Amino acid sequence: MGFLFRLLARLPLPVLHNLGALLGWLIWLLSPTYRRHLKENTAQAGSVAVAARHAAVAETGKSLPELPKLWLRPQDEVVGRVVKVSGWELVEAAWGAGRGILFLTPHLGCFEIAAQYYAAHRPITALYRRPKQAWLAPIMESGRGANLKLAPADLSGVRKLIKALRTGEAVGILPDQVPKQGEGVWAPFFGRPAYTMTLAARLAQTGATVIFAFGERLHYGAGYHLRLFAPVGDVTTPAGINREIERLVLMCPEQYLWGYNRYKGTPPAVRIPATPDAEIAGLPEPLERA
Repeated sequence: MGFLFRLLARLPLPVLHNLGALLGWLIWLLSPTYRRHLKENTAQAGSVAVAARHAAVAETGKSLPELPKLWLRPQDEVVGRVVKVSGWELVEAAWGAGRGILFLTPHLGCFEIAAQYYAAHRPITALYRRPKQAWLAPIMESGRGANLKLAPADLSGVRKLIKALRTGEAVGILPDQVPKQGEGVWAPFFGRPAYTMTLAARLAQTGATVIFAFGERLHYGAGYHLRLFAPVGDVTTPAGINREIERLVLMCPEQYLWGYNRYKGTPPAVRIPATPDAEIAGLPEPLERA
């Protein structure tokens, strides 16, 4: 498999995206579970998402073969695939204020490219889960350049994120990643309770600049449009973060990972906490605001 990854990394991005679109439809045909999740999740999000279903099948497929190129090619080549950036003034403002940056990147578009692009300018620490496939771990851990550091999704990783923010660096999190039991709260996502991490909201309470980001895939493998947004509402609660993610998703619904099981588990006889600030076991107290 490692050989296949290296082979894919050498193919042009348009070829990879065409292969990915075919792969997406193959997965759709072969996986009833995937079809069910995609259908249910888009229906839950409303008519805009439902209209994007077919495009989302192909876009989800593209997210797989593009990874070897992002992980295994030289950093300048990877960053060069970003042909347009919107909202970079938010980053520069945070630099000018000497504040750490909390990048929240949902499963939307090419979410890997945002951290890669930032790492070409300054250090960033990204939270990640070690893959189940042992052969993939060294590729993930070594293919991101010196400025992109990885923090495991455990207490030691949380400490690394906090340390990075304290020193004015950037950190990156997938805020719609379903957390382990006991590490989240139930909060609305497109009107349905979803088990939601508390870590992103806790880090947003530190006074770091919060920026939502995603890399929109351009047509025909032309590259990526890195889009950065300041939150428009409160992001110090999981429910507030979910509302911001909804806003981003509906900007580009065809590129959201609708097949991801965002609604894992069964909520208790639902009462969404008014202040969903549940502790992650052992998580240090919030930092003082800058």
